[in-house]
Amino acid sequence: MAVPKRKTSHARKSSRRSTVWKLNAPALATCPNCGELKAAHRACGNCGMYNGRQVIVKKDEQ
Repeated sequence: MAVPKRKTSHARKSSRRSTVWKLNAPALATCPNCGELKAAHRACGNCGMYNGRQVIVKKDEQ
């Protein structure tokens, strides 16, 4: 059975695990209607438009 001869240092252990915990930033696109940043393939939270259609009716517009 393989047993380590020396203790694994904190730096070696951390550098090995460093890529596991990184998160990717979400890809953002601009809304063609209002120009606000939004997640790709999602309705705009500012104006409620998606793919050229009004899919969410905001309370301000009612």
